[in-house]
Amino acid sequence: MKVHGSCLCKTVQYEVEVPFVRFVYCHCSRCRKATGSAHAANGFAKPEHFRWIQGESAVKRYDVPEAKRFGLQFCSHCGSKVPHLTRDGAGIVIPAGSLDDDPGMRPQRAIYWGSRAEWFTDSSDLPRHDAMPE
Repeated sequence: MKVHGSCLCKTVQYEVEVPFVRFVYCHCSRCRKATGSAHAANGFAKPEHFRWIQGESAVKRYDVPEAKRFGLQFCSHCGSKVPHLTRDGAGIVIPAGSLDDDPGMRPQRAIYWGSRAEWFTDSSDLPRHDAMPE
């Protein structure tokens, strides 16, 4: 099954075959910085299961120089994170927030749990609202 994804402004669009090889929440400090949130939610796919539909020329990449593995790609128009090839070329990292369709699976684990933000609170412990409360 193929699912589609895009950036916030829809300039960059892609499709990827699911199920993902793995699907994780990553709490490492780099993922927190890259997402501006408590963790990243990333699916991992094989490169041959991924295809840009449009906007690949708008994609920019940033690799943390001192990191062996960490990098990210984003839309140069809206700044949204979009999929990127791992540095070793073995996989594609799919930011789950960029998916437009349900991948039919849920994250399997939380990694770098020991690095989680001290302020992190599991959302199941918080009041829930379907919209912005007044």
